[in-house]
Amino acid sequence: MVKRLLWLGVGVAVGVIVVRRLARGAEAMSPAGIADRLRNTAVTAGGSLRSFMADVSEGMAVKEAELHQAIAEGRPVGELLDDDEDDWYERGDGGVIR
Repeated sequence: MVKRLLWLGVGVAVGVIVVRRLARGAEAMSPAGIADRLRNTAVTAGGSLRSFMADVSEGMAVKEAELHQAIAEGRPVGELLDDDEDDWYERGDGGVIR
C-alpha cells in the first residue's frame, strides 16, 4: 500500500511538472509571448545602438578637441585629418575605440 502511495505521489509530481512546462511553452508561442520576445529584442538592440552612438560621439569629440587645439597652436591640421591606423582613443569606461 505504501508503495502505491509513493508511485501515486511521483506520478502527481511528474504530472504537475509536465503541465507547467507545457503551459509555459504554449504561452511562449502565443501572440503575447512572441510580442514580449520581440519587445525584449528591440529594447536590447536599442540599447546597443545607443551605446554605439555614444562611442562614435565620444570619438568625434576627441578628434574635434585635437583639431581645435592644433588650430589654436597654429599647427597644420592635415596630418590630424589623415586616417591613421595607429590612431587609438580611450573611452571613458576604459575601453578603446578606433
